[in-house]
Amino acid sequence: MADGDALPLVVDLDGTLTPADTLVESVVALLRRSPLNLFRLILWLFGGRANFKRAVACHVTIDGAALPYNQPLLAWLREQKARGRSIILATAAHGSIAEQVQRHLGLFDLLISTADGENMKGRAKLAAIRAAIGDRFAYVGNGGPDMQVWAGSAAAIAVDVPAGELRRLRAALPIEREFRSGEGRLGLWLRALRVHQWSKNALLFVPLLTAFSFLEAAKTLDVLLAFVAFCLVASASYVLNDIVDLENDRVHPRKSERPFASGRLPLLHGVAIALAGLAAGLLVATTVSWAFVLMLLSYLALTSAYSWTLKQYVLIDVLTLSLLYSWRIMAGAVAIDVRLSSWLLAFSVFVFLSLALIKRCTELLVAQGSGRAGLRGRDYRTTDLAVLWPLGAGSALSSVVIFGLFISSPETAGRYASPGLLWLAAFGLIYWLGRMWVKTSRGEMHDDPIVYSFKDRGSRIALAGIIAVMIAARFVHVAVLHG
Repeated sequence: MADGDALPLVVDLDGTLTPADTLVESVVALLRRSPLNLFRLILWLFGGRANFKRAVACHVTIDGAALPYNQPLLAWLREQKARGRSIILATAAHGSIAEQVQRHLGLFDLLISTADGENMKGRAKLAAIRAAIGDRFAYVGNGGPDMQVWAGSAAAIAVDVPAGELRRLRAALPIEREFRSGEGRLGLWLRALRVHQWSKNALLFVPLLTAFSFLEAAKTLDVLLAFVAFCLVASASYVLNDIVDLENDRVHPRKSERPFASGRLPLLHGVAIALAGLAAGLLVATTVSWAFVLMLLSYLALTSAYSWTLKQYVLIDVLTLSLLYSWRIMAGAVAIDVRLSSWLLAFSVFVFLSLALIKRCTELLVAQGSGRAGLRGRDYRTTDLAVLWPLGAGSALSSVVIFGLFISSPETAGRYASPGLLWLAAFGLIYWLGRMWVKTSRGEMHDDPIVYSFKDRGSRIALAGIIAVMIAARFVHVAVLHG
């Protein structure tokens, strides 16, 4: 466009400069303080959208520095500013949010935002822009209500505009610049639902294996259905946890790239998907048994308590994580209606406590490497590594001791053809847990050690060997092991 540089740039905020919706984030922050605030929100809605935004803004402050920004767009705007171009922020967000953004970016010559009694959206925004700077301006938007503003502008800068709207926009206006985000929606949703974390639900199959019932088709089908139900409910809880933990994730070096923390997925869509996942998971669970439904609901209650409160307390959080891992094993036993061995339960508590401590030590090592004193949203300091390290290693060794006592118990002698073979599994267990802690000390550990175990070749071989030895010990009689 020949005269593009002469036009003032008017920039939309939500969905454009930031991929986030600041009103939804404010509502989430208010509900995070107390779910009872939902009743306040319903009452405020009766006062109209502008007054609703004002009421929410009076109770919640959005930090401009904490918002995710469209970095390519922001860099281009700074470049245009350096060339002397006038830049105006025009947003339907409340004025307090616009001021926070300006305080952080220091980029805008003028702010146009929602004030008391008038929601600055669509035609109202266009009228306010014209009243402030006239008819000649280039508008930076992302579609939807922005189409009404573009109808009165001289040029367009399109940011992730849907294909249909973009075709209409190209036919109506000169497009000065287009910005598109890279990753597709499918990839973002797969990451948000943490499909890779479904591997943890394989723990549901442990009772099926330890009871050696995997040749019974009905029980195998029940565990498969239980697995599907747990995956759906777990993904729903991950989404809700990410929405609740938005602020903490945004200051984390890796979690800041999560789809909701980065603003690339709408929070309202996340809530809808989470509710659908919960409903579907519970429906599948009813096909297993009502006892399993209760186990699934209990898991959901525990993981919700962890997300909302328990993860903030030192050691309570890792004990809860250990219980959540063990809960999957207990749920698997309920699904196939078998008695859970006290040996297996005691073993699982210690081994998963060790893995939960690996997760915390990994995060603290990252914090230490970046010069931070602790973890935001967690009651941990980098100096706690001196305690957590031996506690985690001690928990790992305790699980091996319990496994050794299990091998020597009369119950094991009656169930296994060659219980002495299980000592090979004990050595494999020592190797696997030791390897996990060595990888942690080297800074090579994934955020979740269970997921890492399925990705790490050495861990996969060790775990497969342990399972193979236990099956052989059950069915193969080795005379030399019986004296």
